[in-house]
Amino acid sequence: MTTVLTRYAALIATGELRPDPEQQAAARHLDALATALEAVPTRGSILWRLTRAKPVPPRGLYLWGGVGRGKSMLMDLFFDQLDIRRKRRVHFAEFMLEVHQRIAEERRKEAGDPILPVATALADEVRLLAFDEMMVTNSPDAMILSRLFTALLEAGVTVVATSNRAPDDLYRNGLNREHFLPFIALLKDRLDVVALNGPVDYRRDRLGRIDTWLVPNGAQATATLSGDFFRLTDFPVEDRAHVPTADIPVQGGRTLHVPKALKGVAVFSFRKLCGEAKGAADYLAIARRFHTVILVGIPKLGPENRNEAARFVALIDALYEHKVKLLAAADAEPAALYEKGDGAFEFERTVSRLEEMRSEEYLAQSHGG
Repeated sequence: MTTVLTRYAALIATGELRPDPEQQAAARHLDALATALEAVPTRGSILWRLTRAKPVPPRGLYLWGGVGRGKSMLMDLFFDQLDIRRKRRVHFAEFMLEVHQRIAEERRKEAGDPILPVATALADEVRLLAFDEMMVTNSPDAMILSRLFTALLEAGVTVVATSNRAPDDLYRNGLNREHFLPFIALLKDRLDVVALNGPVDYRRDRLGRIDTWLVPNGAQATATLSGDFFRLTDFPVEDRAHVPTADIPVQGGRTLHVPKALKGVAVFSFRKLCGEAKGAADYLAIARRFHTVILVGIPKLGPENRNEAARFVALIDALYEHKVKLLAAADAEPAALYEKGDGAFEFERTVSRLEEMRSEEYLAQSHGG
């Protein structure tokens, strides 16, 4: 039978991964958790009906570490081979938007505290909740997390999460953080906390072989960036016609379509992202969701396309503030994108940010800052 450990060992044997004691320890934790989850009788089965005592759910796992250390890869191995029916994997920011929508629906019923019925409904749907990139950035999330997750865990849900931050660093310096501290205590008490900060930054290792700003636009630049996408995501090149898309939630109840989205890497065209009516909320949703953005078709900018230029400035601001890696194809180097005319002076700050985003220091930073 294939397990997390056997699949991990196979990646070591083929040279896809290098030996890493912290990765191996995390793989061992996930392997044991998968075994424990599969040992619990399926709900509704004869064995489940014969079991008088409510089965104790296995302890969850909080896997944290720097960018590129293999957190998503290990989550892939764990989730793909886990043979249970009621399992769900979701990006944490997307999950929290869904939770707020569910809470709003419960409040409209005027039936009391809305959090408990939301947790009960989620527990009826899943035995395992697997979160990618747990990161708390706003007060509304922080205010409800402790009560929500206490109810989920009490209802028998096992939680597995990846994060760039140690539990004690979540929502650091956030507004009213004292109300968030019980959630940190809950994580440390009810989940095994495993650090993953080994010597190899696989994502940075791959980015080191990539030119992040290609000039000019055209078939060659597009082909190069396409290859970069497949290398960063480990997606089979032969399946290029079936690259997943995504629809990510945007504040205000809208969704934003991402034409290619996989393992934290998103691909957009300048025309769709800056040539259409988009705003700061869209760019913030992208920056929070993806650690790397590939942007093709950036034209020369000037007063004649000032609206597109303004959107591009807002996009770069959002990506920069969240330390998102940018791979781009453009008709000019950053300093020559907006050379003259009304708005050229204001564009200089964006040029400075684009240049910094190509630096070793910037590329080595964790997503989210």
